[in-house]
Amino acid sequence: MMRWSELAEKEVIDLSGGERLGVIGKSDMVINRESGTIQSFIMPIGSSWLGKRQGEYEIAWNMVKKVGPEMLIIESPRHFHR
Repeated sequence: MMRWSELAEKEVIDLSGGERLGVIGKSDMVINRESGTIQSFIMPIGSSWLGKRQGEYEIAWNMVKKVGPEMLIIESPRHFHR
């Protein structure tokens, strides 16, 4: 079992593109209402100094390959572009 506070601190790394995508705690979580499981995370792209998002991308839970002590490793079907 893992608490949100532990998961929120982890950095998301895309194995496919070798990119750092951000910290999971800055994302929104999509939860399946019926099962209570995490469906995906909505990660902001390029937040400005005013706090406005320039866009976002969705990371499906099935893209998560490893949850390590400091990182959440995903493998995207395509390379994320910022």
